[in-house]
Amino acid sequence: MISIAEAPAAQPATAFDPPTEEHRVVIAPCSWQRFEQFAALFPETKSLRLTYIDGVLEIMSPIGERHERHKKTLGYFVETYCHIKGLRYYGRGGFTLTEPEFAAGEPDESYCFGQDKAVPDLVIEVVISSDALSKLPLYQAKGIPEVWIWRKGRLLIHHLGADGYVQTTQSHLLPGLDAPLMDRCLAVADQYDAVRMFRQALL
Repeated sequence: MISIAEAPAAQPATAFDPPTEEHRVVIAPCSWQRFEQFAALFPETKSLRLTYIDGVLEIMSPIGERHERHKKTLGYFVETYCHIKGLRYYGRGGFTLTEPEFAAGEPDESYCFGQDKAVPDLVIEVVISSDALSKLPLYQAKGIPEVWIWRKGRLLIHHLGADGYVQTTQSHLLPGLDAPLMDRCLAVADQYDAVRMFRQALL
């Protein structure tokens, strides 16, 4: 037994350093039933994100600070555009979209325009890890018209056509909004200044 006098001195407290990168584990092949078993184990856990695409399960943890900042800034861009243009919008955030037996996943941000709907019109993804599992097959199966993916310092806009998603620099849902403008604004380190720059460019 260690007495009070012999106990090691307490170490000074240090500030928590939030994670900046995600960690990913991929399980393949993985059945839909096994995915559902994993999902049932973590029903309310925000630090884990499960994505299932056609027999492949990806487990991501934790969500990094850079991921959250870019996600939030892109959401501010959408809302600023809608306010300026007088476009009615509904923020849906991140919630699980499911195509049973095929795919399931959670977007970083999502929006409906005109009226609220069960399936969003726009989803936003921020990808920090280059080997992240693409959720485009899920979004195509759900008929989501537009997907924005920020990856490696560049925003890619995907518009759903007759043969699947087509990459473009212009938003079809939000006329006059293009990826190069958002790239320039996202490069601004301060979030307030980035949104202010974006707003000024639209006026």
